Amino acid sequence: MALPATIAILPLGTLFILSGLIVNVIQAIFFVLVRPLSKTLYRRINKVLTESLWLELIWLVDWWAGFKVNLYVDSETFQLIGKENALLICNHKSDVDWLIGWVLAQRYGCLGCTRAIMKKEVKYLPVLGWSMWFAEFLFLERNWAKDEAALMSGFKRLEHIPMPFWLALFVEGTHFTQEKLLAAQEFAVSRGLPIPRNVLIPRTKGFVAAVTHLRTTVPAIYDCTFVVPKSEPSPTMLRIFKGISSSVMVQVKRHKMEELPQTDDGISQWCKDIFVAKDALLEKYNTQGIFSELELQQIHRPKISILVVVSWACLLGFLLYKFFKWSKLLSTWQGILFTVLFLALVAVVMETLIHSSQSERPKPKNLPTQDPMKQSLLQT
Repeated sequence: MALPATIAILPLGTLFILSGLIVNVIQAIFFVLVRPLSKTLYRRINKVLTESLWLELIWLVDWWAGFKVNLYVDSETFQLIGKENALLICNHKSDVDWLIGWVLAQRYGCLGCTRAIMKKEVKYLPVLGWSMWFAEFLFLERNWAKDEAALMSGFKRLEHIPMPFWLALFVEGTHFTQEKLLAAQEFAVSRGLPIPRNVLIPRTKGFVAAVTHLRTTVPAIYDCTFVVPKSEPSPTMLRIFKGISSSVMVQVKRHKMEELPQTDDGISQWCKDIFVAKDALLEKYNTQGIFSELELQQIHRPKISILVVVSWACLLGFLLYKFFKWSKLLSTWQGILFTVLFLALVAVVMETLIHSSQSERPKPKNLPTQDPMKQSLLQT
């Protein structure tokens, strides 16, 4: 991260890290003292705690960077969003698709009840990853022999969540890049499958497990398709922290769980067909500029995230003032050195969080510029 960018996000990063550590400590206390007695009460309390932290990121998107999220969904589904349990399957085009999902969840009152199936490394991220662990996200090692048991345990926990929840699954398994697209195209050619142009081929094992075990508790699947307007750069966490605005278009289609096939092979094929349709939708947008035929719904930016950020800023400002006054930390070289080291630590943590959200950037030297067949795949 460049030095000017680091300096620009330092105050925001300090606010997020300090408030997040406070939330993490409180979450740990309730995890030890309340959860063994009542998991329902713990989950209700943890929902509030989690939202008090995650709303800071919502504020960054809504008010700091001024993102615009355009939601395309039919009226019937629009009325049901946030009122029922749902399994979300999404394409993974940008670095912050997960955060856009949080924005939508917050609009419909289920931000603190949002779960996702993610790689296990995420839970070790300071503050954010720890909050996800307390929120009972499902973390995988990408080793099915180990992941199957973890998924079954996670699905069982979801059955007892007392409020409507969303479980998000990026079935492509990774961020979209040109190199990964090429690999997916070559695989499709070798297996006689439809050749994708805008998505990767879904890895359906986890999706099949989710559908099989959640049929009785999750009535619907939300098929979510994200796209960034062609005239705008793909949004990133760094751009958000720097206050650079962007917009995202999201289409949501609701599918009744009861209408899915009963067999594992049938469920797997259903998911693959959904991604073929996603690819066609995105290709239509790229070639004709038409994204969705569903209704564009008006969703407003609630001001609660502003209230949360102002409250945290006032509380932490007061506590820091009292601490510095009591300790006279800035009156000694040792105290100044400690303060500088702390700010450097904040910068490192924020860079780690930002880097963890970034997709792998393809290297030009790895692109198959000399292979006509591979070039034709990318240009098909």
